Amino acid sequence: MSGAPALDAAGMVEKQLRRRGIRDPRVLRAMLSIPREEFVPEALRRETYSDAPLPIGHGQTITQPYMTALMAELLELRGDEKVLDVGTGSGYHAAVLGALARVVISIERIPELAEVARANLRRAGLDSNISIICGDGSTGIAEESPFDAISVAAATPQTPPTLIAQLNDPGILVIPQGDRQDQELQVVRKERGRITTRFLSGCRFVPLVGREGWRE
Repeated sequence: MSGAPALDAAGMVEKQLRRRGIRDPRVLRAMLSIPREEFVPEALRRETYSDAPLPIGHGQTITQPYMTALMAELLELRGDEKVLDVGTGSGYHAAVLGALARVVISIERIPELAEVARANLRRAGLDSNISIICGDGSTGIAEESPFDAISVAAATPQTPPTLIAQLNDPGILVIPQGDRQDQELQVVRKERGRITTRFLSGCRFVPLVGREGWRE
């Protein structure tokens, strides 16, 4: 059913983000100001700000708002970074990162979704510092590396070594890792040549399909 969203952005920020511990004011401002409804299929507009992922076609989803905010906060962006966004989907996550970083390069393996994301970003007027490339996100974009931060909105059985190699030093990579059904959010840091990892909350993402991810 189409129509106005049942919950607005302010309600989402207060009830889903602040109450769960999201504190970075830049992340909260981005989530408040970006029109999420522009990235949700017309038939699901009333569910735009619901506390759940939503289908966007081609077996993919737009990530739950809380998880989008958490991943953005974990990247510790200050505004001058070059960010790789893996798994563009409808473009919403790239839009949030674009409000927090200097430049965002987003990669999507499904050509039709890449086109939808470009159109969504243009319509929302949020495409000035965001580029979308169609390709294998599990292997990143070598010619654009290194990246100060990498956000992966799809699950992998293990963190792709190529993505770690494309991470700047210092740099942060956030990625869900596990099997196809259940994962944990992993934060990978590269600093002074040393790689450290820590696991946070459980999560559930669509699989990252590619050479260093899952097979079809």
